[in-house]
Amino acid sequence: MKSSTLLRRATSSSVILRMDRNASYIDLMRRYKSVMHPLSAGVVSHGELKKNVRAVLFDIYGTLFVSGSGDIGEAREQVETGRLSRLLERYRISQTPDEVKRRYFDEIERVHALRKEEGVDVPEVEIDRVWMRVLGTEDLERSRMFACEFEMIFNPVWPMPYLGDLLRRLREDKRIMGLVSNAQFFTPFLFEMFLESSLLELGFHPRLIILSFQHGRAKPSIVLFDMARETLEEMGIESEEVLYVGNDMLNDIYPAYRSGFQTALFAGDRRSLRLRDDDRRCSGISPELVVTDLEQLSEHIIST
Repeated sequence: MKSSTLLRRATSSSVILRMDRNASYIDLMRRYKSVMHPLSAGVVSHGELKKNVRAVLFDIYGTLFVSGSGDIGEAREQVETGRLSRLLERYRISQTPDEVKRRYFDEIERVHALRKEEGVDVPEVEIDRVWMRVLGTEDLERSRMFACEFEMIFNPVWPMPYLGDLLRRLREDKRIMGLVSNAQFFTPFLFEMFLESSLLELGFHPRLIILSFQHGRAKPSIVLFDMARETLEEMGIESEEVLYVGNDMLNDIYPAYRSGFQTALFAGDRRSLRLRDDDRRCSGISPELVVTDLEQLSEHIIST
């Protein structure tokens, strides 16, 4: 068995266990719940699947959840000084907002540069560890609480329409489900917070919960997608029988295509839709499906 497979099993299980133990984080995040609606991208749904789909893999931010920033990125312009100042006051942190912002992005860049020197193609950070260094604390729980609030303030999320129905229909239809997504330790909590069920209860296979922070790699690294492909092959599922669903032509469709999966571009929210027309890696690649809501997706999959 490949070492990457062993690592994947261990880290996936630990994420699910942490969900069970971290009701305090989920309760904290619930305080920031605010309804958000997807914004039309002016795209017309089209396409058809080439082969029956036995397994469906999803991106999370901008695909399963409306994302205020369109992603889980680290864009500096999202971090507004006034709101950050109030958050720092609540945690009795004496640093100024500008200082914290600078140290935060500098630390992310430092870790990325270090990992690239180690040969990681698209590095990812563990955001709770980043905040420990930025805030100058060894208290992991405090760092995680701060990270949860920071994320919910500057990247609010809400379930895409039909999300619960889609997962229920796929689960009842015995389709294997997984996640390959840029994410942090708090990302699985979103499902518990909004759908009141753990990832396992919703039907996601534990060996197919592949989140960037677990592996120190982010999309569009094909490594994450090949992890899913290897596991599915062990289950007797061919690449062509897998559908990957995401909102970004570069981060989602490109690596999924390279791994041999069928692909569906989710174009249901203009905040998160990334067509990447100017990126040569995406030229000549077309998804099998373009969908503008999750209900269309379930109709395509279950009708096959």
